[in-house]
Amino acid sequence: MTLNTLGDTIVQALPGSVTGAVVAYGELTLTAEASKLIEVVTYLRDSPACGFNNIIDICGVDYPGRAKRFDVVYHFLAPKLNQRIRLKIQTDETTPVASLTDLFPGALWFERETYDLYGVLFTGHPDLRRLLTDYGFDGHPLRKDFPTSGFVEVRYDDAEKRVVYEPVRLAQEFRQFDFLSPWEGTDYVLPGDEKAKAN
Repeated sequence: MTLNTLGDTIVQALPGSVTGAVVAYGELTLTAEASKLIEVVTYLRDSPACGFNNIIDICGVDYPGRAKRFDVVYHFLAPKLNQRIRLKIQTDETTPVASLTDLFPGALWFERETYDLYGVLFTGHPDLRRLLTDYGFDGHPLRKDFPTSGFVEVRYDDAEKRVVYEPVRLAQEFRQFDFLSPWEGTDYVLPGDEKAKAN
């Protein structure tokens, strides 16, 4: 079954729940209503035409200019068909999304990560707390409106034998990038080429 045919089959089987199907870059992307998420994912998992019984990832995308600023993106795999599918829903900062932990226990940490980094809330999640940031961290660092300065980082200093708070340092500003290709040559001597340049 081609991806276009599979997309049409899913849209026809779930009218009003799946709002669109697009094939791009060799993958099928579905858009669905957030209120119908459990129905759509159950169909994708249990239908013989689909068989997407492996969850790969859940992530977020932030569009601050929209009323529903977040896309929650789910990636599934059908091992028998050797096909992947992407499912997108939209939500805002206060409207929770249904948790998939009852359908896919592996979604537990993916949803915690999405909550931690974007602030997307999941109803029915058994342990929705931060995963990657510190316990007292304020904000969600992958939102586009998250400030990159004015925050402190917490680390244990072995020399002082205590936890220390330091201003956030952005090492990216001090990196130097070499945009020349190795075939064009460089103005400086590469390490190990001292003898070649001397001749």
